[in-house]
Amino acid sequence: MTTPELLTAADVELMQGLAQRITATRPELVNSDASYGGLAWNWGRAHAAQGSAWRRRLWSRGGDLVAWGWAQLPRSVRLSDGTVKETTGAYLAYQVHPHHPDLVDEVIDWYDATAPGLERTVLPSAEDGFALERWAAHGYAPDPSGQGDTGSWTQLNQRDLVRLEPAVLPDGYRFRTADQAGPEAAVQAHLNAWGPRAYSVEAYGNLRRTTGYRGDLHVLVEAPDGTMASSAVMWLDETNRTVEFEPVGTHPGHRRLGLGRAALLHGMLLAREAGAVQATVACLGAPGHPAARALYYGVGFRVLYRDVPLLKSATDDRRNTMPSAGAGPGGAALAGPPGSGDELVDPGGQ
Repeated sequence: MTTPELLTAADVELMQGLAQRITATRPELVNSDASYGGLAWNWGRAHAAQGSAWRRRLWSRGGDLVAWGWAQLPRSVRLSDGTVKETTGAYLAYQVHPHHPDLVDEVIDWYDATAPGLERTVLPSAEDGFALERWAAHGYAPDPSGQGDTGSWTQLNQRDLVRLEPAVLPDGYRFRTADQAGPEAAVQAHLNAWGPRAYSVEAYGNLRRTTGYRGDLHVLVEAPDGTMASSAVMWLDETNRTVEFEPVGTHPGHRRLGLGRAALLHGMLLAREAGAVQATVACLGAPGHPAARALYYGVGFRVLYRDVPLLKSATDDRRNTMPSAGAGPGGAALAGPPGSGDELVDPGGQ
């Protein structure tokens, strides 16, 4: 069964359920932005402002969701400082259960039909060799901006929670939770770390209603002058007993003080008390982006897998619709084969 519509909260819950099922057996095949916490974060913080530019399709078999695609189309987004960010290309988050690899081609065909004439990007797992072959067969190639020493690819890091160091803050700083500090402080902590974003108290209210959000697992660090200096949101997957940090960041004026390290260690302690036995967190993986990776490695995380940014340009669509020597009777061309310190990656972008 397939259904093409705008993405809803009920859809996201189903998608999170698929993430849990794959995490239990093949965690290396969970794509970027398709994790339990990543889905909740991206949906909760942005659907009120951006949901009209989102399209989704679900594939079910035997009553279970086995694949989905979430296409994010061109849009204008007003940021917290009043400026407007224009997105002109399309991006696809997607997931296919490994027992149903035949659906990869259906997801790709749906994406191409949903975003024709646009530059299209996608981030499959580097461990999913079959999917990478299928994307290449449909004309997707490594994204130049994702390559090299300063590339934009991300890696997922993991560690167990058996032994944890004490979390130590500089004098005068203190830990808070979002439940304790309130919505305004939780939002300001994120904006302080990441600068202008399409994030507000209203958006945070929507985030709180997503499946998996817990205000007692949303860690804040407050500076002596009351500034919200660091923030770490955690998403507890009780089924797999894992916790995902998404996102984490520190105010530029309070970096290199160990706040990111302390927030991670304190957060992992809270997560362990809540029942988690493993933690994950994503960061930029290219050599030219060492800061967040070094921070995570410094508190015991190690790389689990990475994504592969793929791109299909709008010119590929035009090229494939022009008559050629290999065109069939209707004029359709026969398509051939060919994407420091404390500041952490914010995959959500805006």
